[in-house]
Amino acid sequence: MRWWSVANFVSNAGTWMQLTVQNLLVLQITGSAAATGLSMSVQAAPALLISVFGGAAVDRWPRKLTAAVSQALLGAVAFVTALMVALDRLDVTSLMVLAAVTGVIATVDGPACSLLGNDLVPAQDVPSAIGVGALVHQAGRLTGAALAGVTVGFLGTAAAYAANGLSFLFVASVIPFLRPARGAVKHTGAVKRGGEADTMTVREGLAFFARRPRLLALAGVTGVSAVFGRNYHLTLAVLVTGPLAGGAGSFGTVSTVLAVGGIVGAVLGARLRRPSVRTVGALAAAGGLLQVVAGLSPSLAVLLVMVLPMAVVESVSDTAGTAVLQTDPPAHMRGRVLGVWGSIGTVWGLGGPPALGLLMELAGARGALIAGGLIIAGSIGAGHLLRQRQTGTPVALRAGDAEVPGQAALGTAA
Repeated sequence: MRWWSVANFVSNAGTWMQLTVQNLLVLQITGSAAATGLSMSVQAAPALLISVFGGAAVDRWPRKLTAAVSQALLGAVAFVTALMVALDRLDVTSLMVLAAVTGVIATVDGPACSLLGNDLVPAQDVPSAIGVGALVHQAGRLTGAALAGVTVGFLGTAAAYAANGLSFLFVASVIPFLRPARGAVKHTGAVKRGGEADTMTVREGLAFFARRPRLLALAGVTGVSAVFGRNYHLTLAVLVTGPLAGGAGSFGTVSTVLAVGGIVGAVLGARLRRPSVRTVGALAAAGGLLQVVAGLSPSLAVLLVMVLPMAVVESVSDTAGTAVLQTDPPAHMRGRVLGVWGSIGTVWGLGGPPALGLLMELAGARGALIAGGLIIAGSIGAGHLLRQRQTGTPVALRAGDAEVPGQAALGTAA
Protein backbone atom coordinates (compact mmCIF):
# COMPACT_ATOMS: atom_id res chain seq x y z
CA MET A 1 0.00 0.00 0.00
CA ARG A 2 2.92 2.36 0.68
CA TRP A 3 4.37 1.67 -2.77
CA TRP A 4 0.95 2.14 -4.36
CA SER A 5 0.50 5.47 -2.57
CA VAL A 6 3.91 6.68 -3.74
CA ALA A 7 3.09 5.61 -7.31
CA ASN A 8 -0.26 7.40 -7.18
CA PHE A 9 1.36 10.55 -5.86
CA VAL A 10 3.85 10.56 -8.75
CA SER A 11 1.08 9.84 -11.25
CA ASN A 12 -1.24 12.54 -9.88
CA ALA A 13 1.55 15.10 -9.91
CA GLY A 14 2.32 14.25 -13.54
CA THR A 15 -1.34 14.36 -14.53
CA TRP A 16 -1.88 17.79 -12.99
CA MET A 17 1.28 19.04 -14.65
CA GLN A 18 -0.19 18.03 -18.00
CA LEU A 19 -3.67 19.39 -17.26
CA THR A 20 -2.22 22.72 -16.19
CA VAL A 21 -0.11 22.95 -19.33
CA GLN A 22 -2.76 21.64 -21.72
CA ASN A 23 -5.12 24.59 -21.29
CA LEU A 24 -2.26 27.02 -21.86
CA LEU A 25 -1.20 25.04 -24.93
CA VAL A 26 -4.66 25.19 -26.50
CA LEU A 27 -4.82 28.92 -25.85
CA GLN A 28 -1.39 29.31 -27.42
CA ILE A 29 -2.37 27.35 -30.54
CA THR A 30 -5.86 28.77 -31.06
CA GLY A 31 -6.10 31.93 -28.98
CA SER A 32 -9.65 30.81 -28.16
CA ALA A 33 -11.10 30.19 -24.70
CA ALA A 34 -13.94 28.25 -26.36
CA ALA A 35 -11.42 25.84 -27.90
CA THR A 36 -9.90 25.32 -24.46
CA GLY A 37 -13.27 24.36 -23.04
CA LEU A 38 -13.90 22.10 -26.03
CA SER A 39 -10.65 20.19 -25.44
CA MET A 40 -11.73 19.49 -21.86
CA SER A 41 -15.16 18.33 -23.03
CA VAL A 42 -13.63 16.06 -25.70
CA GLN A 43 -11.51 14.35 -23.06
CA ALA A 44 -14.51 13.94 -20.74
CA ALA A 45 -17.00 12.81 -23.41
CA PRO A 46 -15.83 9.16 -23.60
CA ALA A 47 -16.65 8.75 -19.90
CA LEU A 48 -20.23 9.79 -20.65
CA LEU A 49 -20.61 7.32 -23.51
CA ILE A 50 -18.52 4.24 -22.71
CA SER A 51 -17.69 4.23 -18.96
CA VAL A 52 -20.17 1.40 -18.48
CA PHE A 53 -18.21 -0.73 -20.96
CA GLY A 54 -14.92 0.16 -19.30
CA GLY A 55 -16.33 -0.94 -15.94
CA ALA A 56 -17.48 -4.24 -17.44
CA ALA A 57 -13.97 -4.80 -18.83
CA VAL A 58 -12.48 -4.23 -15.36
CA ASP A 59 -14.80 -6.88 -13.90
CA ARG A 60 -13.90 -9.34 -16.65
CA TRP A 61 -10.11 -8.91 -16.98
CA PRO A 62 -7.33 -9.50 -14.40
CA ARG A 63 -7.16 -6.28 -12.42
CA LYS A 64 -3.38 -5.89 -12.11
CA LEU A 65 -2.83 -6.56 -15.81
CA THR A 66 -5.64 -4.18 -16.77
CA ALA A 67 -4.26 -1.37 -14.61
CA ALA A 68 -0.67 -1.88 -15.80
CA VAL A 69 -1.64 -1.91 -19.49
CA SER A 70 -3.91 1.14 -19.19
CA GLN A 71 -1.17 3.09 -17.38
CA ALA A 72 1.36 2.16 -20.07
CA LEU A 73 -1.06 3.26 -22.81
CA LEU A 74 -1.68 6.60 -21.09
CA GLY A 75 2.09 7.04 -20.86
CA ALA A 76 2.43 6.33 -24.58
CA VAL A 77 -0.18 9.00 -25.41
CA ALA A 78 1.67 11.52 -23.22
CA PHE A 79 5.00 10.75 -24.95
CA VAL A 80 3.43 11.09 -28.40
CA THR A 81 2.01 14.48 -27.42
CA ALA A 82 5.39 15.58 -26.02
CA LEU A 83 7.12 14.57 -29.26
CA MET A 84 4.60 16.44 -31.42
CA VAL A 85 4.93 19.56 -29.27
CA ALA A 86 8.74 19.39 -29.41
CA LEU A 87 8.64 19.06 -33.22
CA ASP A 88 6.00 21.80 -33.49
CA ARG A 89 3.64 19.40 -35.26
CA LEU A 90 0.72 19.61 -32.85
CA ASP A 91 -2.40 21.32 -34.16
CA VAL A 92 -5.92 21.57 -32.74
CA THR A 93 -7.19 18.46 -34.53
CA SER A 94 -4.30 16.31 -33.30
CA LEU A 95 -4.72 17.61 -29.76
CA MET A 96 -8.45 16.83 -29.79
CA VAL A 97 -7.80 13.28 -31.06
CA LEU A 98 -5.16 12.67 -28.40
CA ALA A 99 -7.50 14.05 -25.72
CA ALA A 100 -10.28 11.72 -26.89
CA VAL A 101 -7.94 8.70 -26.85
CA THR A 102 -6.88 9.61 -23.32
CA GLY A 103 -10.52 9.79 -22.29
CA VAL A 104 -11.26 6.35 -23.74
CA ILE A 105 -8.33 4.71 -21.93
CA ALA A 106 -9.31 6.47 -18.70
CA THR A 107 -12.72 4.75 -18.72
CA VAL A 108 -10.88 1.51 -17.99
CA ASP A 109 -7.93 2.90 -16.05
CA GLY A 110 -10.02 4.80 -13.47
CA PRO A 111 -12.02 1.89 -12.01
CA ALA A 112 -9.12 -0.57 -12.42
CA CYS A 113 -6.70 1.55 -10.37
CA SER A 114 -9.35 2.48 -7.79
CA LEU A 115 -10.26 -1.13 -7.11
CA LEU A 116 -6.65 -2.32 -7.25
CA GLY A 117 -5.84 -0.04 -4.31
CA ASN A 118 -8.63 -1.66 -2.30
CA ASP A 119 -7.08 -5.09 -2.88
CA LEU A 120 -3.97 -4.06 -0.95
CA VAL A 121 -5.65 -3.74 2.46
CA PRO A 122 -7.98 -5.94 4.54
CA ALA A 123 -11.67 -5.44 3.75
CA GLN A 124 -12.34 -3.49 6.97
CA ASP A 125 -9.61 -0.97 6.08
CA VAL A 126 -10.92 -0.08 2.61
CA PRO A 127 -12.57 3.20 3.77
CA SER A 128 -9.25 4.28 5.28
CA ALA A 129 -7.39 3.29 2.11
CA ILE A 130 -9.80 5.43 0.07
CA GLY A 131 -9.12 8.32 2.43
CA VAL A 132 -5.37 7.87 1.95
CA GLY A 133 -5.97 7.88 -1.81
CA ALA A 134 -7.87 11.17 -1.52
CA LEU A 135 -5.01 12.67 0.47
CA VAL A 136 -2.48 11.50 -2.12
CA HIS A 137 -4.65 12.98 -4.89
CA GLN A 138 -4.80 16.39 -3.19
CA ALA A 139 -1.04 16.40 -2.52
CA GLY A 140 -0.30 15.36 -6.11
CA ARG A 141 -2.60 18.06 -7.44
CA LEU A 142 -0.82 20.81 -5.51
CA THR A 143 2.62 19.49 -6.42
CA GLY A 144 1.78 19.01 -10.10
CA ALA A 145 0.31 22.50 -10.49
CA ALA A 146 3.41 24.01 -8.89
CA LEU A 147 5.84 21.91 -10.94
CA ALA A 148 4.05 22.76 -14.19
CA GLY A 149 5.08 26.39 -14.03
CA VAL A 150 8.67 25.57 -13.16
CA THR A 151 8.97 22.87 -15.82
CA VAL A 152 7.51 24.99 -18.62
CA GLY A 153 9.63 27.97 -17.59
CA PHE A 154 12.92 26.07 -17.71
CA LEU A 155 12.34 23.14 -20.09
CA GLY A 156 9.32 24.01 -22.22
CA THR A 157 5.80 22.64 -22.67
CA ALA A 158 6.92 19.31 -24.13
CA ALA A 159 8.79 18.51 -20.91
CA ALA A 160 5.56 18.60 -18.89
CA TYR A 161 3.97 15.98 -21.17
CA ALA A 162 7.14 13.86 -21.06
CA ALA A 163 7.18 14.03 -17.26
CA ASN A 164 3.56 12.82 -17.18
CA GLY A 165 4.50 9.94 -19.49
CA LEU A 166 7.29 8.93 -17.11
CA SER A 167 4.89 9.07 -14.17
CA PHE A 168 2.54 6.60 -15.91
CA LEU A 169 5.41 4.25 -16.67
CA PHE A 170 6.50 4.40 -13.03
CA VAL A 171 3.05 3.26 -11.92
CA ALA A 172 2.99 0.49 -14.54
CA SER A 173 6.37 -0.76 -13.31
CA VAL A 174 5.20 -0.84 -9.67
CA ILE A 175 1.93 -2.74 -10.26
CA PRO A 176 3.46 -6.21 -10.97
CA PHE A 177 5.12 -6.20 -7.54
CA LEU A 178 1.93 -5.43 -5.58
CA ARG A 179 0.48 -8.25 -3.51
CA PRO A 180 -3.07 -8.40 -2.09
CA ALA A 181 -3.29 -8.07 1.68
CA ARG A 182 -4.47 -10.95 3.83
CA GLY A 183 -8.19 -10.51 4.35
CA ALA A 184 -8.66 -8.35 1.26
CA VAL A 185 -11.80 -8.78 -0.83
CA LYS A 186 -10.88 -11.12 -3.67
CA HIS A 187 -11.61 -10.24 -7.28
CA THR A 188 -12.89 -13.56 -8.59
CA GLY A 189 -13.72 -12.60 -12.17
CA ALA A 190 -16.69 -14.41 -13.67
CA VAL A 191 -18.71 -16.13 -10.97
CA LYS A 192 -21.10 -19.00 -11.17
CA ARG A 193 -24.78 -18.27 -10.79
CA GLY A 194 -27.18 -21.13 -11.07
CA GLY A 195 -24.58 -23.24 -12.82
CA GLU A 196 -23.87 -20.65 -15.51
CA ALA A 197 -20.99 -18.22 -15.74
CA ASP A 198 -21.71 -14.58 -15.15
CA THR A 199 -21.39 -12.89 -18.53
CA MET A 200 -20.19 -9.61 -17.00
CA THR A 201 -22.63 -7.65 -19.14
CA VAL A 202 -23.18 -3.91 -19.03
CA ARG A 203 -26.92 -4.54 -18.62
CA GLU A 204 -26.31 -6.35 -15.34
CA GLY A 205 -24.34 -3.38 -14.00
CA LEU A 206 -27.09 -0.94 -14.96
CA ALA A 207 -29.79 -3.18 -13.48
CA PHE A 208 -27.90 -3.65 -10.23
CA PHE A 209 -27.38 0.11 -9.84
CA ALA A 210 -31.02 0.88 -10.66
CA ARG A 211 -32.44 -1.49 -8.04
CA ARG A 212 -29.98 -0.55 -5.28
CA PRO A 213 -31.70 2.19 -3.18
CA ARG A 214 -28.55 3.33 -1.38
CA LEU A 215 -26.69 3.83 -4.67
CA LEU A 216 -29.61 5.78 -6.10
CA ALA A 217 -29.70 7.90 -2.94
CA LEU A 218 -25.96 8.49 -3.21
CA ALA A 219 -26.39 9.54 -6.84
CA GLY A 220 -29.13 11.99 -5.87
CA VAL A 221 -27.14 13.57 -3.04
CA THR A 222 -23.98 13.85 -5.12
CA GLY A 223 -25.88 15.16 -8.14
CA VAL A 224 -27.64 18.03 -6.39
CA SER A 225 -24.37 18.95 -4.65
CA ALA A 226 -22.44 18.87 -7.91
CA VAL A 227 -24.89 21.09 -9.78
CA PHE A 228 -25.68 23.69 -7.11
CA GLY A 229 -22.45 23.66 -5.12
CA ARG A 230 -18.86 22.43 -5.21
CA ASN A 231 -17.89 24.51 -8.27
CA TYR A 232 -16.23 26.96 -5.90
CA HIS A 233 -13.50 27.93 -8.37
CA LEU A 234 -16.34 29.38 -10.47
CA THR A 235 -18.69 30.88 -7.87
CA LEU A 236 -16.03 32.15 -5.47
CA ALA A 237 -14.00 33.64 -8.33
CA VAL A 238 -17.00 35.76 -9.33
CA LEU A 239 -17.77 36.64 -5.70
CA VAL A 240 -14.20 37.67 -4.87
CA THR A 241 -13.59 39.71 -8.02
CA GLY A 242 -17.11 41.18 -8.04
CA PRO A 243 -19.01 42.05 -4.84
CA LEU A 244 -15.92 41.74 -2.61
CA ALA A 245 -13.80 43.86 -5.00
CA GLY A 246 -10.76 41.60 -4.79
CA GLY A 247 -8.22 40.78 -7.46
CA ALA A 248 -6.40 37.74 -8.79
CA GLY A 249 -4.20 37.67 -5.70
CA SER A 250 -7.22 37.52 -3.42
CA PHE A 251 -8.72 34.65 -5.35
CA GLY A 252 -5.34 32.90 -5.24
CA THR A 253 -5.53 33.09 -1.44
CA VAL A 254 -9.04 31.62 -1.52
CA SER A 255 -7.84 28.79 -3.79
CA THR A 256 -4.99 28.03 -1.40
CA VAL A 257 -7.39 27.80 1.55
CA LEU A 258 -9.62 25.49 -0.51
CA ALA A 259 -6.63 23.22 -1.21
CA VAL A 260 -5.60 23.16 2.46
CA GLY A 261 -9.16 22.33 3.46
CA GLY A 262 -9.21 19.51 0.92
CA ILE A 263 -6.09 17.98 2.46
CA VAL A 264 -7.45 18.31 6.00
CA GLY A 265 -10.71 16.72 4.88
CA ALA A 266 -8.88 13.83 3.24
CA VAL A 267 -7.03 13.15 6.51
CA LEU A 268 -10.29 13.19 8.45
CA GLY A 269 -12.01 11.06 5.81
CA ALA A 270 -9.34 8.40 6.17
CA ARG A 271 -10.48 7.90 9.77
CA LEU A 272 -14.01 6.89 8.75
CA ARG A 273 -14.60 3.23 9.52
CA ARG A 274 -18.18 2.67 8.31
CA PRO A 275 -19.21 5.53 6.02
CA SER A 276 -22.81 5.52 4.81
CA VAL A 277 -25.08 7.43 2.46
CA ARG A 278 -26.59 9.06 5.54
CA THR A 279 -23.14 10.39 6.44
CA VAL A 280 -22.64 11.71 2.90
CA GLY A 281 -26.04 13.39 2.97
CA ALA A 282 -25.45 15.04 6.34
CA LEU A 283 -22.07 16.37 5.22
CA ALA A 284 -23.48 17.61 1.91
CA ALA A 285 -26.32 19.43 3.70
CA ALA A 286 -23.83 21.00 6.11
CA GLY A 287 -21.73 22.09 3.14
CA GLY A 288 -24.81 23.68 1.58
CA LEU A 289 -25.52 25.69 4.72
CA LEU A 290 -21.88 26.81 4.93
CA GLN A 291 -22.18 27.88 1.30
CA VAL A 292 -25.16 30.05 2.22
CA VAL A 293 -23.14 31.79 4.94
CA ALA A 294 -20.22 32.24 2.52
CA GLY A 295 -22.59 33.93 0.07
CA LEU A 296 -23.50 36.43 2.78
CA SER A 297 -19.84 37.23 3.61
CA PRO A 298 -19.39 41.02 3.93
CA SER A 299 -15.61 40.87 3.43
CA LEU A 300 -12.79 38.69 2.13
CA ALA A 301 -11.65 37.91 5.69
CA VAL A 302 -15.05 36.46 6.61
CA LEU A 303 -15.12 34.49 3.36
CA LEU A 304 -11.73 32.94 4.11
CA VAL A 305 -13.02 31.82 7.52
CA MET A 306 -15.95 30.06 5.82
CA VAL A 307 -14.02 28.58 2.90
CA LEU A 308 -11.88 26.30 5.05
CA PRO A 309 -14.75 24.31 6.65
CA MET A 310 -16.53 24.25 3.28
CA ALA A 311 -13.53 22.52 1.70
CA VAL A 312 -13.10 20.16 4.66
CA VAL A 313 -16.75 19.08 4.57
CA GLU A 314 -16.65 18.59 0.80
CA SER A 315 -13.50 16.45 1.00
CA VAL A 316 -14.83 14.23 3.82
CA SER A 317 -18.14 13.85 1.98
CA ASP A 318 -16.35 12.82 -1.22
CA THR A 319 -14.25 10.27 0.65
CA ALA A 320 -17.29 8.80 2.39
CA GLY A 321 -19.23 8.61 -0.88
CA THR A 322 -16.37 6.89 -2.68
CA ALA A 323 -16.08 4.36 0.13
CA VAL A 324 -19.80 3.52 -0.09
CA LEU A 325 -19.59 3.26 -3.88
CA GLN A 326 -16.62 0.88 -3.80
CA THR A 327 -17.71 -1.32 -0.88
CA ASP A 328 -21.49 -1.62 -1.20
CA PRO A 329 -21.59 -3.73 -4.41
CA PRO A 330 -20.32 -7.33 -4.32
CA ALA A 331 -16.73 -7.74 -5.53
CA HIS A 332 -17.67 -9.11 -8.96
CA MET A 333 -19.93 -6.10 -9.68
CA ARG A 334 -17.75 -3.21 -8.55
CA GLY A 335 -16.15 -2.42 -11.89
CA ARG A 336 -19.51 -2.12 -13.59
CA VAL A 337 -20.95 -0.01 -10.78
CA LEU A 338 -17.97 2.36 -11.06
CA GLY A 339 -18.54 2.43 -14.82
CA VAL A 340 -22.17 3.49 -14.35
CA TRP A 341 -21.03 6.09 -11.82
CA GLY A 342 -18.47 7.41 -14.28
CA SER A 343 -21.20 8.11 -16.84
CA ILE A 344 -23.46 9.76 -14.25
CA GLY A 345 -20.61 11.87 -12.87
CA THR A 346 -19.70 13.08 -16.34
CA VAL A 347 -23.24 14.41 -16.80
CA TRP A 348 -22.84 16.43 -13.61
CA GLY A 349 -19.35 17.55 -14.57
CA LEU A 350 -20.44 18.81 -17.97
CA GLY A 351 -23.83 20.20 -16.96
CA GLY A 352 -23.09 21.66 -13.54
CA PRO A 353 -20.89 24.66 -14.48
CA PRO A 354 -23.21 25.95 -17.26
CA ALA A 355 -26.25 25.59 -14.98
CA LEU A 356 -24.46 27.39 -12.17
CA GLY A 357 -23.26 30.05 -14.59
CA LEU A 358 -26.85 30.67 -15.69
CA LEU A 359 -27.93 30.92 -12.05
CA MET A 360 -25.21 33.52 -11.45
CA GLU A 361 -26.39 35.48 -14.47
CA LEU A 362 -29.90 35.57 -13.00
CA ALA A 363 -29.15 35.98 -9.29
CA GLY A 364 -25.54 37.18 -9.10
CA ALA A 365 -22.67 35.48 -7.30
CA ARG A 366 -24.15 35.93 -3.83
CA GLY A 367 -27.59 34.83 -4.96
CA ALA A 368 -26.20 31.72 -6.67
CA LEU A 369 -24.28 30.65 -3.56
CA ILE A 370 -27.24 31.27 -1.27
CA ALA A 371 -29.87 29.72 -3.52
CA GLY A 372 -27.63 26.76 -4.37
CA GLY A 373 -26.86 26.07 -0.72
CA LEU A 374 -30.54 26.22 0.25
CA ILE A 375 -31.48 23.89 -2.61
CA ILE A 376 -28.82 21.38 -1.50
CA ALA A 377 -29.78 21.42 2.17
CA GLY A 378 -33.51 21.51 1.41
CA SER A 379 -33.40 18.64 -1.09
CA ILE A 380 -31.38 16.40 1.23
CA GLY A 381 -33.62 17.27 4.19
CA ALA A 382 -36.75 16.49 2.18
CA GLY A 383 -35.25 13.21 1.02
CA HIS A 384 -34.44 12.25 4.61
CA LEU A 385 -38.00 13.01 5.78
CA LEU A 386 -39.41 11.01 2.88
CA ARG A 387 -37.16 8.11 3.78
CA GLN A 388 -38.32 8.26 7.41
CA ARG A 389 -41.95 7.97 6.32
CA GLN A 390 -41.35 4.90 4.22
CA THR A 391 -41.88 1.49 5.70
CA GLY A 392 -38.74 -0.23 6.92
CA THR A 393 -39.58 -3.56 5.29
CA PRO A 394 -36.32 -5.03 3.96
CA VAL A 395 -36.14 -6.19 0.36
CA ALA A 396 -34.13 -9.38 0.00
CA LEU A 397 -31.66 -9.42 -2.88
CA ARG A 398 -30.74 -12.34 -5.05
CA ALA A 399 -27.86 -14.35 -3.65
CA GLY A 400 -25.52 -13.14 -6.40
CA ASP A 401 -26.22 -9.47 -5.69
CA ALA A 402 -24.93 -9.24 -2.13
CA GLU A 403 -21.88 -10.38 -0.25
CA VAL A 404 -24.16 -11.79 2.47
CA PRO A 405 -27.16 -13.87 1.27
CA GLY A 406 -30.42 -12.14 2.10
CA GLN A 407 -28.76 -8.77 2.81
CA ALA A 408 -31.43 -6.11 2.95
CA ALA A 409 -31.49 -3.63 0.12
CA LEU A 410 -32.57 -0.94 2.57
CA GLY A 411 -29.85 -1.16 5.21
CA THR A 412 -28.31 1.44 7.47
CA ALA A 413 -26.23 2.87 4.63
CA ALA A 414 -29.41 4.03 2.91
